[in-house]
Amino acid sequence: MRGVVFDGKRAEVVDDLAVRAPGPGEVLVAVSAAGLCHSDLSVVDGTIPFPAPVVLGHEGAGVVEAVGAGVTHVGPGDHVALSTLANCGTCAECDRGRPTMCRQAIGRPGRPFTRAGRPVYQFASNSAFAERTVVKAVQAVRVPEDVPLPSAALIGCGVLTGVGAVLNRARVEYGESVVVIGTGGVGLNVIQGARIAGALRIVAVDANPAKEPVARRFGATHFLTSAEGVREVLPTGADHVFECVGRVELIRQAIDLLDRHGQAVLLGVPPATAEASFRVSSLYLDKSVLGCRYGSSRPQRDIALYAGLYRAGRLLLDELVTATYPVEDFEKARADAEAGRVARAVLTF
Repeated sequence: MRGVVFDGKRAEVVDDLAVRAPGPGEVLVAVSAAGLCHSDLSVVDGTIPFPAPVVLGHEGAGVVEAVGAGVTHVGPGDHVALSTLANCGTCAECDRGRPTMCRQAIGRPGRPFTRAGRPVYQFASNSAFAERTVVKAVQAVRVPEDVPLPSAALIGCGVLTGVGAVLNRARVEYGESVVVIGTGGVGLNVIQGARIAGALRIVAVDANPAKEPVARRFGATHFLTSAEGVREVLPTGADHVFECVGRVELIRQAIDLLDRHGQAVLLGVPPATAEASFRVSSLYLDKSVLGCRYGSSRPQRDIALYAGLYRAGRLLLDELVTATYPVEDFEKARADAEAGRVARAVLTF
């Protein structure tokens, strides 16, 4: 079968992948569509260290083809969106409703794929850049069949991360102010999460002025090409600033833009060894710097919730799918994504 494999030096489309059958508590999914996320590109450029060879992709949706023993919540023929959380469901963190903190879901790459008889790693417990993938049952969330699969695919990472950061981690309240630095796929979802939460002023910051129309479509009330202008809109600072790029100088800006009792939420992914600095005294006015993994999400709850908001016209998905590419055109999709020509490139099978 076809898939996108990174061998440690380059990513390429191959047609000789195989995936094993689902075991107990697992689901085999025929992938229909998968979003090309910045995290996939970060594996290729080395920002995110990961063992190779590995099948890329972690933001996908498709149709259940088979289930292993004990799986009852989905069955063959069901449409599902895939999450990256292969959490155990039984540890203290899972019991507290914090599956993103489950240690079984972090840093334990499996190898359900083979190529020429040799095992190939699975990225983010998902590997959606393959015609078929095997995931834990908890990762497959049923979505209504009237949600287009290319749109449903984006829920599994960009929407969970961006909207989840607003609703679950920052807990933005009605009437508050929000600044979003970076309006890529995650940033746009932060913007629409802030709109859904009822934020009064939502300031989008992106160096590319061509991104203004889509940022406003998702809910931005203001658009700036530099964070230097934020104080003109919010003289005392913002209640919440989300850094969605992953650059240490922007992390510093995010902290400096906070009002009293403000929160800076870090969503961008800088290199693993990157360090950021800030003025410690600036935090004493009850300011906070928050890390956020995967939108502090509970995928079985949140994916269904976001699908419902989409069907009610309150959450935008179709508008995120700015371009679709057959998987054979992975290199073109990658080039367009890296150049910022698309909000989200979606690979189709």
